[in-house]
Amino acid sequence: MDTPHDANQHVPHDLLNRSVRDIASGTEGTLMAVVHENVGTLGDHWMDIAYIRPERGGVEFTTAAANIEAAR
Repeated sequence: MDTPHDANQHVPHDLLNRSVRDIASGTEGTLMAVVHENVGTLGDHWMDIAYIRPERGGVEFTTAAANIEAAR
């Protein structure tokens, strides 16, 4: 994906606004957005980052979009 190096981009995702599970932590919540972000500290490293709002309230958290699956 060609991405400008000065801006993040929202990415379409089939699970947007649905209940998802973060495989890494086991936490479930609603997928609010997926954003293509530069996460590199020593240069460019772009990844799709999922923003999830926990079901039981609290602060939205992030994980790699590859780490999410539909909640059962």
